[in-house]
Amino acid sequence: MRVLVVEDERRLAVALRRGLETEGFRVDVAHDGLEGLRLADQQAYDVIVLDIMLPGLDGYRVCARLRAAGSQAGILMLTAKDGEWDEAEALDTGADDFLSKPFSFLVLVARLRALGRRIGRGRPSVLVLGDLVIDSDARTCSRAGVPTHLTAREFDILEHLALRAGAVVSKREILDQVWDVGDGDPNVVEVHVSALRRKIDTPFGRSSVQTMRGAGYRLAADGG
Repeated sequence: MRVLVVEDERRLAVALRRGLETEGFRVDVAHDGLEGLRLADQQAYDVIVLDIMLPGLDGYRVCARLRAAGSQAGILMLTAKDGEWDEAEALDTGADDFLSKPFSFLVLVARLRALGRRIGRGRPSVLVLGDLVIDSDARTCSRAGVPTHLTAREFDILEHLALRAGAVVSKREILDQVWDVGDGDPNVVEVHVSALRRKIDTPFGRSSVQTMRGAGYRLAADGG
């Protein structure tokens, strides 16, 4: 699970990153609201841990902007101790859960995993982009009604691009999400994307998987 921690208390942020990585999460950290928004725009996070009191842009406004932009990430906000007004406003601005400081790390991990499962269940099982149909449960793909056999890796790449249809997805993000290896060789992504194109685009005269030079790939929202 990929997690973004937006926390300006640097010692706490470092401790959270180390602890969450030990638990198997992939973690990015931002120390102010604007940086958090920038990272959330560049990467698809499963869950965002968002402090309320942040420099640049407070957690409420970060949360509101993420939801206004269509972010489906689970958002857990860190509130002041016994801050029931903070908790109410956090939920009103679009947060899914909250945790009051100081908190138990074990409880945080449990909340993040539960939130990740909940958000995952809320994703559509069938993605339809024009005549391109992707069934996440059956792990099948068809174009214009014609079934297309994909390898497991090709399917995972297509599914991730489809979940972010219309957006540019970097090779690094694909490595993070599909291979779960952020420091892997980006060239391996090119190989699999080329194979994917030969199966879902070339035979049908389409160009739905587009290369955005220097940035990554984009799957046309209308299926190309």
